[in-house]
Amino acid sequence: PKSLHEVKMYSTAKKEDVDKTASQMPKPKGYKLLISPVKVDEKTEGGVYMPDSLRDAEGIASIIGFVVKMGDDAYKDEKKFPNGAWCKEGDFVIFRSYSGTRFKIHNEEFRLINDDTVEAVVDDPRGYKRI
Repeated sequence: PKSLHEVKMYSTAKKEDVDKTASQMPKPKGYKLLISPVKVDEKTEGGVYMPDSLRDAEGIASIIGFVVKMGDDAYKDEKKFPNGAWCKEGDFVIFRSYSGTRFKIHNEEFRLINDDTVEAVVDDPRGYKRI
């Protein structure tokens, strides 16, 4: 997925909210990245439905998300990032649990995280679990 419309199947976005949200998307400043967390499955691997409260708790602690936008100064510090940017817009990234500033737009959660919070880039976010 390389656009907000394509990420809806992986992120917390609901189809009816994607168009409304896209027009209100904040522009990250400085070295911040705007992340759309990957949604938490409704069922466990064993097929048991998870209560909303547990899914919400897992969502808050999520470790993987979609890079929606990057601030103008993200990865510009050549001393800190001598090999260049660690990710780009459109990547799925892994970051520490509880990272960043969490907020919602039309019931879709987003986070603003620091550029150096990214720990890895993944091609396909499906199947990753926090332990």
